[in-house]
Amino acid sequence: MTMEAFGEQSFGDESGSGASENLEPGWLSEEELAETRGRVPLLYVEAVPVRMDPDGQITSVGLLLRASRSGAITRTLVSGRVMFGERVRDALMRHLEKDLGPVAFPVLPLSVVPHAVAEYFPWPGGRLHDPRQHAVSLVYAVPVSGECQPRQDALELTWMTPAEAAADDVVAEMEGGRGALLRQVLQQLGAL
Repeated sequence: MTMEAFGEQSFGDESGSGASENLEPGWLSEEELAETRGRVPLLYVEAVPVRMDPDGQITSVGLLLRASRSGAITRTLVSGRVMFGERVRDALMRHLEKDLGPVAFPVLPLSVVPHAVAEYFPWPGGRLHDPRQHAVSLVYAVPVSGECQPRQDALELTWMTPAEAAADDVVAEMEGGRGALLRQVLQQLGAL
């Protein structure tokens, strides 16, 4: 279901292109975003799409395949910024719909308490790295029951068993250290 179905305002894409006066509320121009990224940590949400059996056990994990900024092909999680004035649940739904398509049918958690909190730093050497900024991310495992049709810059969504997704070779393909984060969430949920 889309945010519009809930009477929520739809936010534009994260490209930030165009002049500030043409942007939706909560959006920054590229220049404003670059300046903000250099001054304050930004809040993100990340989702690990999962499929579950009738007993509530995770049977599959969905990982996105994307072309990174450098042109390399990497695996990643659903992720994106929380906009000014946007509720965490709305941001999570917006990014799930943006990356997985409108008929993925995600089941959002009842609470906004995340499975993990991740902190990304712009300098190398830390566990999690984002060269653009210092960011704090709320990480959720989100069951999806519908058909996922990756959109935006996602090339495909690959479903793997939890053990396959946490394998060393797959984790090495994940950008910014997200493989360690994926393992942490899967271990916390008893899937590994």
